[in-house]
Amino acid sequence: MDEKERGEKKTVLIVDDEAAFRRQLNWSLKDEFQIVEADSRASAIEAWKREDVDVVLCDLHMPPHEDDMTEGLSVIESARQETPPLPVIVLTGRSSQKSPLEAIRRGAFGYLDKEADSDDISPLIRQAARVRQIEREFHLFHLKQRHEKGFGVITSTNEKLQKVLAFARNIATTDVNVLITGESGTGKGLLAKTIHEESPRRNGRFVAISCSAIPESLIESELFGYERGAFTGAGQQKKGRIEWADGGTLFLDEISELSLNVQVKLLNVIQDRTFERLGGDKTLSVDMRLITATNKDLQQEVEAGRFRKDLYYRLKVVPLSLPPLRERIGDIPALAASFVEKFAKKHNRLAPRITAELLDALQDYDYPGNVRELENAIERLMVLSDNGKLNAAYLPEEMLKVSPEAKNNSEPTLEDMVNDYRKNKVLEAIEKENGNKSAAAKRLGISRSYLYKVLGEGES
Repeated sequence: MDEKERGEKKTVLIVDDEAAFRRQLNWSLKDEFQIVEADSRASAIEAWKREDVDVVLCDLHMPPHEDDMTEGLSVIESARQETPPLPVIVLTGRSSQKSPLEAIRRGAFGYLDKEADSDDISPLIRQAARVRQIEREFHLFHLKQRHEKGFGVITSTNEKLQKVLAFARNIATTDVNVLITGESGTGKGLLAKTIHEESPRRNGRFVAISCSAIPESLIESELFGYERGAFTGAGQQKKGRIEWADGGTLFLDEISELSLNVQVKLLNVIQDRTFERLGGDKTLSVDMRLITATNKDLQQEVEAGRFRKDLYYRLKVVPLSLPPLRERIGDIPALAASFVEKFAKKHNRLAPRITAELLDALQDYDYPGNVRELENAIERLMVLSDNGKLNAAYLPEEMLKVSPEAKNNSEPTLEDMVNDYRKNKVLEAIEKENGNKSAAAKRLGISRSYLYKVLGEGES
């Protein structure tokens, strides 16, 4: 556990070109926070490279840096490039074409008037520091705990899953058959691929097939391949997935969906390591590892006569059971952060922040769809949120447990305050421009469509 985690003061970097204002802010915050000062973007970068900074407080309206970008906006850009990104709270005290709204769009954590007192500033700093700590923990997962608490790219704080991963690591170097069980979306496919990548067969193919996604009439030809003329439409020879997996690993997902006829043929492949293509009389040899997965209880399927008992015991030489996400809520911060990074690359944008409100909402949900449902929710937020932070309001309705009435009676969140501040600024600009919304958008330095979005109206 590092010094930050032991509860020592969080370090706040104050960036302002006015020494008097820095001293004033330093005096008002020094009892609660460790303070570092800088007077420009360059000195700010030097400071956070030198010091273990948690939060940056930055004057938005310092002199221009480049391309008409204020020094304050350039600090946000630079802070967002750090790993993990540094949260920046901007301070503004006079009107400018480069409004606080622009700072939020560029990824600022929040903003306050320079006349705000410490009672207003400190809570926002604490929220930003909490987000920073979450992001630190995510990176610690991958930098310090990967070998102790994970397997390949999979890490967890959950004791049950850690035992599964440790077992998977131990058997990865063998060739034994593996049966992975767990609810849909728990990561069975990822675990299967990780076992392959950590095995001596890593240079061979990892061939995956979902037995539930292919019609029963086609699954046999997909697995075993066929010769030309084997059936109507078989115009040329085709290799099956088993043949493609020679020298590598074959992963059969939802193995319980195979028909009894195909189960018999698969059993023969496991026992003899040989097979024939459909319509062929040549026996082919195959050297592959078999990993299977299912979200059903195969023992019950055997008892019901839907799955062969002999095949079941051949498959479950090493059984691995993945716990559902609702039993490993502690993994959600790291999982969410990893999905943010994934989709930031996919959509070619800076990784937005996960707010404290969003994290609370994500951890207060049961996830019937497990990790896959969390991943889909993060991508949805990445697409819909546009202010440098992931907005909890864009979560699917079933993930928002708080009723509208309860929301109306609760204390306003940081997101509520930011949205109200934006709307008030837009309304002020519209009033100054005598009701002309296009002119108001120009005054604020934002697009007309964004102005309507802030107002909650459709563009007319």
